[in-house]
Formats: sequence, structure tokens, C-alpha cells
Amino acid sequence: MPADRAAIARLVPHQGAMCLLDRVVSCDEERLACTAAGHRDPDHPLRRDGMLPAVCGLEYALQAMALHGALTAGAAQGAGFLAALSGVTMATERLDDVAGELAIAVTALARESRGFIYAFEVAGDGRLLLSGRATVVLG
Repeated sequence: MPADRAAIARLVPHQGAMCLLDRVVSCDEERLACTAAGHRDPDHPLRRDGMLPAVCGLEYALQAMALHGALTAGAAQGAGFLAALSGVTMATERLDDVAGELAIAVTALARESRGFIYAFEVAGDGRLLLSGRATVVLG
């Protein structure tokens, strides 16, 4: 299991500042839990108009899905493309004012050779900030 951001970056498609995940908390065949701390960074690459909108939590969740796929497959996956979102709820407008780390959890609902469906949750400050389901097609 990757212990740090550099190890995670070797397994996800995004590099540099766009690799948003910092640490894996737990991982098994169905679920991955990880954390991220850069959401408060004023130089965050997704920050717009002085804030990090809550919708950017989707990118955290998508990277966690890619990381879970790589960890359970034993190697980095090819590029994935977001095909659909469903049941998405956002309980906040922004992420940059969340104290402490973001907790990202993804659960595989269906996994096929050409894509997957995951449920996801992004939490912080002791509350659920963003949740839903994502369908990703592998390219």
C-alpha cells in the first residue's frame, strides 16, 4: 500500500500539483479510504476566484477510484474518462474552508475490463461534504 504522495503519484494518471491524494488509510478489494490535505493551499490547481468549489471534490474521488483500481489490479491503469455521475449531493459550497484533512472513500459497485462504477464520499470537519456514484470508462 502506498505510504506517501510520491508512491500514490506512481499509480494515478495525474502528476505534480494535480496529484491530490496524500495518504492511503485502508484498502481492500471493494473499498479504499484515503486522505488529502492540500485543499487549503492558495496555489491549489483547481482553485478559482479565490476558492476551491465543492464540485472539485469529484476530482478527489475520481483519483481515489483510479488509485483503488491500480492497487487492486497490481499496476497503474490506463486513462479513464468520466461517463456519468448519479445521485451526487453536495452539503457545502467550498472545500478550502474545511479545517484538517479531507477523507475520501470509494467503494467499487461494478468493475469490468472496460470500466467501473464506484460510490464515493468526501468528508471533512466531521461531516459528509460530497457523495454520489461515478461511472468511468477506461480508454
